[in-house]
Amino acid sequence: MLTKLRQGTQNRSSALMSTEIDSLGGQMFASSSRETIMYQSSHFHHGTPLAVSILADTILNPLFLAEELETQREAARYEVRELNSKPETMLPEALHFMAYQGNTLGNPALCPDERIDLIDGDMLRAWTREWFRPERIVIAGAGMPHEELVELAEKHFGHLKSPAALSPSLYSTIASNASQSRVVLPQFLQNAHPRPSLYKSLATAASSILSPSLSTYSDASFEALSSAKAHYSGGSLHVPAAGLDFEHAYVAFEGVSIRDADIYPMAVIQMLLGGGGSFSSGGPGKGMYTRLYTHVLNHYHTIDHCASFHHIYADTSLLGLFASFTPDESMRKVLAILAHQLSLLLYEKVPAVELGRAKKQLQSSLAMSMESRSVEVEDLGRQILVHGRKVGALEMAQKVDAVTAEDLQRVAHKLFGENAKPPTVIGMAAQDIDIWPEVFKTYGVGPSI
Repeated sequence: MLTKLRQGTQNRSSALMSTEIDSLGGQMFASSSRETIMYQSSHFHHGTPLAVSILADTILNPLFLAEELETQREAARYEVRELNSKPETMLPEALHFMAYQGNTLGNPALCPDERIDLIDGDMLRAWTREWFRPERIVIAGAGMPHEELVELAEKHFGHLKSPAALSPSLYSTIASNASQSRVVLPQFLQNAHPRPSLYKSLATAASSILSPSLSTYSDASFEALSSAKAHYSGGSLHVPAAGLDFEHAYVAFEGVSIRDADIYPMAVIQMLLGGGGSFSSGGPGKGMYTRLYTHVLNHYHTIDHCASFHHIYADTSLLGLFASFTPDESMRKVLAILAHQLSLLLYEKVPAVELGRAKKQLQSSLAMSMESRSVEVEDLGRQILVHGRKVGALEMAQKVDAVTAEDLQRVAHKLFGENAKPPTVIGMAAQDIDIWPEVFKTYGVGPSI
């Protein structure tokens, strides 16, 4: 609800807000991820002062009117239902839940449906006062003079000061009925009910595994929550699902953080594995020469989609593979195929031609993404939050170019070798996934379990 624009503020009605946004002739939106909330505007240069003013007003002075919140609750319910009905969005959530059980990144990115009604204006105001602090805000721009952006930032945000610590008693009191009320900390809405609704659409999921009792904090202060580190545990989850067109398997290991020098070899590994859909078309730039195409999709017609992925955060990451396959294919065979691809990185040196291709693909991907101003400014803001400086495309390209075959093998052993942390394995299928330890042991992937 914090990422909805065109709502009323102390200085603008919702109608005026909409009129001014439309007058910019560009695009203004807000989005959230597991680590950040971003407000962004793309507009003509002359609209920069108005755009910054609107963004500042939206962030700092929202009214959270009851009628606007009700509209957003309905929109949120629909969005949650839609996302939870799609394996491609639900399974990455389950992956994070199992990888970081009971802490930080393991908490749902989507608000559970049964707790949407608990969010009201008082709660949102308390949350924004606590978390929208000047030391946690980055204002980034592209395409305008630096001095102009500094002046506008000082004008609209220069008065901000860090608030005094808020006690739990200041958080929103939610009426459960006409005669009773209870205090609900906004940070812990996801733990107030015995079953996260993320998995409601899959009633046969292992509900005991999804118990939120794992997610507890002895100290609910801002200081404790803002400095909490992600703790990777790994684990496996079988989501029983019969009658699907395709069944799904995810395998992931903990990777390195964005601050780690090994982030570049890890990114090259992900690019080397590549993959995609069985009906993708295009040349080398679209990944047709990556290993998951040449080793998997070109050989197993029952596998419809097979790709590598990484989710990178400030203090951890996940690197892994996933496959979607027809129900008549064996889960054991699919897990064996994925484990084999990881084992090749552990026990065979990557040929120079293949390594060079993967590095060029990664460099070109980085360069092409920076052609978009919206991507450029988002990347700039995130880098300042994480590194405190901008890491330029040339610097990144040079670090990618310095990656060697020995680096890939070393990082592979670090991430999914015998001394690595246990994997996270998710299966959404009629077939169980309990054979994964045996399969991984056969291929020498991951620690012995």
